[in-house]
Amino acid sequence: MSNRKPYVREMTRTWWKDHPFYRFYMVREATILPLIFFTICLTFGLGSLVKGPEAWATWLSFMSNPVVVVLNILALAGSLFHAQTFFSMMPQVMPIKIKGKTLDKKIVVLAQWAAVAAISLFVLVLV
Repeated sequence: MSNRKPYVREMTRTWWKDHPFYRFYMVREATILPLIFFTICLTFGLGSLVKGPEAWATWLSFMSNPVVVVLNILALAGSLFHAQTFFSMMPQVMPIKIKGKTLDKKIVVLAQWAAVAAISLFVLVLV
């Protein structure tokens, strides 16, 4: 038996900061944090809507706090960034073929954004 120790590469906590690809990945994954806050706020808003007018008014006053407004704007920006990266990745992950020809990536991405705009417009008109 040999008394040699195997080489174990040191891994620091900030290993991802050294490479632009991993930095971008970590930023993309961090966009979930403001979205978690938004989801929790929305859940409490639905709960306060069920409880009655006083609870609803309290929730509305909480949501009008400037810090909460900034966090919701960050959540919107994070969700749009996340959607953009997902939409731009989709043609590579799942290429769409029509009559044996692969559809152009730009068309797929624009179609996804058009679907988002149409659904948003529909919801806006509905409400």
